[in-house]
Amino acid sequence: MKVPGNPAQPTGPRPSPESTASRSVTLQGEARQSVESARAQLDALKLSVRETALARVAEIRGQQQGKAEQMVLDIRGSLLKVQAAIGETSLQTGDWVKVMRAGNELQLMGKLAPSAESSVSRALARHLPWQQSIDSGLSRLFTALQNGLRPTATPGQTPGQAPQPLPAPVRQAVEQLFARLPGSSQFTPGAGNQSQTVQQVRQWIADSGLFSEAQRLQSPQQPPTDLKAALSRIVTALLAQQGQEAGEFTRLRPLTSPELVQSPLQFPTPMAPPAPAASGESPTAGQMLRLLAGMLNRISVNQLHSQALTARAGGDAAPAPTSTMLLELPFLPDNQEPRTVQVRIDQYREEAGQREGKPPAGVTEWRLSLAMNLDQTGPLHFDVALRNRQVSAVVWAEQQRTLQQVHQELPLLHQSLDELGLTVENLECRRGTPQGATTKLEHRLVDTRA
Repeated sequence: MKVPGNPAQPTGPRPSPESTASRSVTLQGEARQSVESARAQLDALKLSVRETALARVAEIRGQQQGKAEQMVLDIRGSLLKVQAAIGETSLQTGDWVKVMRAGNELQLMGKLAPSAESSVSRALARHLPWQQSIDSGLSRLFTALQNGLRPTATPGQTPGQAPQPLPAPVRQAVEQLFARLPGSSQFTPGAGNQSQTVQQVRQWIADSGLFSEAQRLQSPQQPPTDLKAALSRIVTALLAQQGQEAGEFTRLRPLTSPELVQSPLQFPTPMAPPAPAASGESPTAGQMLRLLAGMLNRISVNQLHSQALTARAGGDAAPAPTSTMLLELPFLPDNQEPRTVQVRIDQYREEAGQREGKPPAGVTEWRLSLAMNLDQTGPLHFDVALRNRQVSAVVWAEQQRTLQQVHQELPLLHQSLDELGLTVENLECRRGTPQGATTKLEHRLVDTRA
């Protein structure tokens, strides 16, 4: 067996418990390598005879009729190229296996069942390259609602034909979507202690699409009415008008946003106000379907990203939250150009015996990060921490005039928090953007080649 120079570190998820019965199948070293070399490499791994270890299948080479002739195993941070005599066992790149040293050979003891974390990671990797930002997608839908759809060009057709109004079922579905979006006037300063405002915020979060499948499971007879469901209804109506089956939608290539292709896991994403909808060109029916596909993928990425970050909790790296939610909340400002607020909510629960300097055992701490970009204010970022009814907040603004305006509003914010029964520990505003205001998964959790 040969260990390449500069061996890579393992990048896979933690393995789950073993699957059914183990198999005793030998993975033999390459014939051209000596017994001494094989022994030296196994000794270098500090793998004694009859000791077992976990290995990840890093690469499969020379696969014929579903069986590998040669593979690269990632064991304890070293890559070992082996000749694979694995019998009927079917292995794929990324699989985890249990191996045992038998003399100067490795014996395959069993294949591990895929973990929930790895399943989420693979699904996330599939969706990553096909994201359309929610705000720009809503702006294009707003254009289609106002101006209609451009006819699809066909051979012999005169180019530049005028857009046609949306078909009635499609128009109704789009109007229903925008009717559910809150307006900025609904959230007035100082109204945070009013029960009506609290209920509006709860509904806004529930309608984000993050909980769409959970709502469907809880109430099978009552389909969800959130953003994800609303976009799906537009898809269904548009496909029906085009005389297409639902399966056609899955074969479309989604429209993507450049910033989400360059940094697919960054959250919050550096946001620039989208171009006014009125200045955009009306999409064709095909473009609108591809746009909707990208928006649905974006919501799915936020759902899967949240699950993956939550599954990572309890790792041996930096302290991680016990649960994380990443969501985007669309709304309509006064100028009716759709915008989104990007929100991250972390829950930290300290258990007994954890490190000093953290909340006492059993205490839950909530952290809220909120980012937006408005025409009037420019980029804004809020960091809020709540623990034992004690709250602190930092507001970041890039524009000086916005910073001055935030300073003027801090007393009103302090008063609103007091009226909620909270003890304000710290309120401040700073110019710029917080360092590390991004949320992304490590390469070990998501391999975009999967």
